Amino acid sequence: MDKLIRVLVAKPGLDGHDRGAKVIARALRDAGMEVIYTGLRQTPEQIVNAAIQEDVDCVALSILSGAHNTLLPKVVELLEAENAGDILVIGGGVIPTDDIPFLKEKGVKEIFTPGTPTQTTIDYIRANITQ
Repeated sequence: MDKLIRVLVAKPGLDGHDRGAKVIARALRDAGMEVIYTGLRQTPEQIVNAAIQEDVDCVALSILSGAHNTLLPKVVELLEAENAGDILVIGGGVIPTDDIPFLKEKGVKEIFTPGTPTQTTIDYIRANITQ
């Protein structure tokens, strides 16, 4: 039997709104994944530490604050520095379409903007995690 996919759902930065993160966390859990939700206002360092401690396969970052071009690449950079660059990093939230190529260039594998069906995110994670 394949092991459960473990996903860390995190809110980097100073966002005070986590409804979207909770929706995706619940959808991933209902799809049979093990979900660790770190809560609001996490630093990139806290997120990376939790990802390593929890031995996750994927880090799903939810951001609304506009600091995505700084915070999301920082998480990727810190994971790579900890020899954990094999962890899939995805992002979601209010991220302008024009910023998505930059984030992908910096190692964020996919971005899911508002209105993306949760099944799209579930399918992407399943297709990109090697068990």
